[in-house]
Amino acid sequence: MLYLRKQTENTVAKKRSSRIGQHLKLAFDPIIGRLVVAMLRLARSIDRVRIADCLGLLMRKIGPHLPRHQLGRANLAAAFPDKSMMEIDQILSEAWDNIGRVAAEFAHLDRIRIGTDEQFDCADVIYDSQALAFLDQIRQCKSPTIFFAAHIANWEIPALVPPLVGLESYALYRPPNNPAIDDAIARLRASCMGTLVPADLAAPLRLANALKEGAHVGMLVDQQYRRGVDVLFFGRKCKANPLLAELARRFDCPIRGLRVMRLRNRNTFRGEITEPIELRRDSYGKIDVQNAMQTITSIVERWVREDPGQWLWLHGRWH
Repeated sequence: MLYLRKQTENTVAKKRSSRIGQHLKLAFDPIIGRLVVAMLRLARSIDRVRIADCLGLLMRKIGPHLPRHQLGRANLAAAFPDKSMMEIDQILSEAWDNIGRVAAEFAHLDRIRIGTDEQFDCADVIYDSQALAFLDQIRQCKSPTIFFAAHIANWEIPALVPPLVGLESYALYRPPNNPAIDDAIARLRASCMGTLVPADLAAPLRLANALKEGAHVGMLVDQQYRRGVDVLFFGRKCKANPLLAELARRFDCPIRGLRVMRLRNRNTFRGEITEPIELRRDSYGKIDVQNAMQTITSIVERWVREDPGQWLWLHGRWH
């Protein structure tokens, strides 16, 4: 009887604590939202390269003292068992630097200039002649294209490309929990990224309708999705959201990868667009969803291996 009473008291205490937490969140969310919006405005008023260099340096200094650093170290040790701790710490330092730069660049997204090799001195993101040829192929193709990207370098930039070359596009994104921050970010992205689709229960239908109307669709594919399909990433099992492959299977759309890589100065980028990805099909001629996601995950792994310091090792891809 005493045990049952104690269990009841613990349950009541947990519910009370949960209610207090919800009330505090409701009280502080607007304050945090206004603070983040003010910081975005401040960052926008400062030269992009200058503030990116400052925030990159700042994150290199404070990142190793944050809890996420240990997660990143564990992820890297598992992905690269042959690397020394000194090499792993160097990659993590670059990853923290990248996060600081992404934060600074976010406030300047609509000012990012995309150009060709001939415009190297006046563009922030350079695409070579092959990439431009691929874009021309996409424009002329009768069926829409599904693009995938990953958390490499500045992962917001790939979504800028389709609208800039005249392609109607829809980009899937995960909205922040804070409404004020979500509104500010949505306004900034909407001015340069085409139509934004929040990752909610209605997202698959909205993206399917977009493809049905001939628009192009893009999404990030390197996040853990607990209800997803099993894939191997750096030899470790994790879950991938199958939505991209399911849409490609339904509409028989080509799938291409989009990525940008930071150049030596860390403030300019080289962009890349892949050829349509060759995917295994089942006996009915339909795209094999699980195999498609494994193929795409393997491409992302190859990208990450080329320059590990530009990927987001600090999130729970395997958890």
